[in-house]
Amino acid sequence: MSKTNIDKYILPGERLDDLQRNGFYLIQDPSLFCFGMDAVLLADFARAGRKDRVLDMCTGNGVIPVLMAARGKGAAFTGIEYQEKSADLARRNAIINDLEEGFRVIRGDVCEARELCPGEVFDVITCNPPYMAEGEGLVNPGDEKAWARHEIKCTFGDIAREAGALLREGGHIYLVHRPRRLVEIIGTLAGHGLEPKRLRFVHSFAQDKASMVLIDAVKGGGAQIITEAPLIIYESDGQYTKEIKELY
Repeated sequence: MSKTNIDKYILPGERLDDLQRNGFYLIQDPSLFCFGMDAVLLADFARAGRKDRVLDMCTGNGVIPVLMAARGKGAAFTGIEYQEKSADLARRNAIINDLEEGFRVIRGDVCEARELCPGEVFDVITCNPPYMAEGEGLVNPGDEKAWARHEIKCTFGDIAREAGALLREGGHIYLVHRPRRLVEIIGTLAGHGLEPKRLRFVHSFAQDKASMVLIDAVKGGGAQIITEAPLIIYESDGQYTKEIKELY
């Protein structure tokens, strides 16, 4: 779709971001939660074949399915999003990137994902969930941005439970989260038949502690796990590393 035709889908107060890949764009509303580095890294970390059906839980404005489609990953995407404003953004982002037939957006509670996708089974599930556990930090429940950061509407256990039910045997779930919750995350995933197989820690600078962890878990997988080489975001001079530049 041409840039001129895209303009009619942008509402007052919204902006259009060029994703710098295959002519894809993303409409964002600064009053809602805009995507960051974690979404870009997760879309790159996730693996999906050209025939795979992908479910993105907590899809927000649809950035992860859009980025994966721009990279040629996945055949069909379903996004579940609780907030109507964000779900509407995701629908419009599917349209402007010519993904109407390949990206379905469901407005609903991810805690009820099985009811929202009755009888469906997915090859791949992705999720950039709220990082802050219930009761962690101060939060205004009426703040729409807070819903993306805090476990107000769903817990990690809810996500693991629903993903475990919707993923096919041998299918993969890809997540990005905070390392401080890794023990809890691994135990919760395993409790729902999702065995972590691949981890990659993300560091702002080489000498810093990890700020994020990328997780690949397999339904029905074995207990062995691989820890990949760390991903460093910045060189010592504050410039992006070569790998990050390539991702962008």
